[in-house]
Amino acid sequence: MIGLDTNILVRYLTQDDPLQSAKATEVIERRLTEENPGFVSVVAMVETVWVLDRAYRLGSDEIAAAIERTLQIGALVVENEQEVFTAMIALKQGKGSFADAVVLALGARAGCSYTLTFDQKASRLSGFRLA
Repeated sequence: MIGLDTNILVRYLTQDDPLQSAKATEVIERRLTEENPGFVSVVAMVETVWVLDRAYRLGSDEIAAAIERTLQIGALVVENEQEVFTAMIALKQGKGSFADAVVLALGARAGCSYTLTFDQKASRLSGFRLA
């Protein structure tokens, strides 16, 4: 297994840099396999979403589609895939940010009955409670 940094994912998803995007595509589509997959950490997924939102100004639907595309690549292993998927659904539904939804999903997976927050927007997600 080979770890992939955020910038590899961003270049692959955006195809915005001729040199780096071509290299990222070569890695993801040709060098990685199901037998020797690429590993995408939760941190790399959250950073990727942040970059797509802040730097590329993509909308929630476009970002959710990029997450879904990443989850469907057979040569990638996404850490906590189910929680990432759950967060993608929350993003699609406009219930909160991807990062907030990941925090909530990981807490639930760890057995938390709820997650405390000061964030009004995050509190719209079922499972958050305002402190």
